[in-house]
Amino acid sequence: MEGTGGSRVAPQFLMAKVEQLTFPGADALAQAVAAEWLRELAGARAPYCVALSGGRIARRFLSAVAVQAKHRRSVFDSVRFFWSDERCVPPDDPESNFRLAQESLLGPLAIRESQIHRLRGELPPKTAAAQAGADLRSILPTGPGGQPVLDLVFLGLGEDGHVASLFPGESEEASSSPAIFRDVVGTKPPPHRLTMGYATLAAAHQVWVLVSGSGKAGALRNSLLERGQTPLARVLRMRSMTRLFVEASATT
Repeated sequence: MEGTGGSRVAPQFLMAKVEQLTFPGADALAQAVAAEWLRELAGARAPYCVALSGGRIARRFLSAVAVQAKHRRSVFDSVRFFWSDERCVPPDDPESNFRLAQESLLGPLAIRESQIHRLRGELPPKTAAAQAGADLRSILPTGPGGQPVLDLVFLGLGEDGHVASLFPGESEEASSSPAIFRDVVGTKPPPHRLTMGYATLAAAHQVWVLVSGSGKAGALRNSLLERGQTPLARVLRMRSMTRLFVEASATT
């Protein structure tokens, strides 16, 4: 990524699977990724299907997108918005990832309701997961493994290495589930959540992981090991290429 202040790094053993770009701070990271995404959208084919995430860096990033896109809102006319995970709360709850996106991006850019496919955290979790999977299948093409293929999935990284709401410590049976979305009980509050599964993340055309904060350094190091044990490590191994946008404090 030239001209954005990011420096390129790639661990030797993951050279063919990971592109890592490092930025001096969270604001620089958010601004650079926003600019990169808007450049991609300018040349994208319709419909363009993206899954958003939650977290502090997601709020900075989405707010940066809204500001940079203020005078070119039409770039979003063919974008369909999904989510990689959601807390089992109503959409107006402060913990809702949908609410975060609505306040930071969707509302400011007046995105049409017909373009928004939120995870319905207010429903019984299994019902919400099934509905979300059916919604994705009705719109997206499927890949060789029968998974719907998103154009792009944004992820954050937790201090324990979790991505979306895929937490460490799951059984192999659960982790290997082909379900597009499933209900999980996480290790951080609120515990009841909906999450996209590993197989769906692996099938996406692109996955961009935004990593911000010194508390993520250990999880990032572990994730980049050849036999890393974090959920992010599993995603990296399953994909042919993943882009990591990393704040410098998370690399020390």
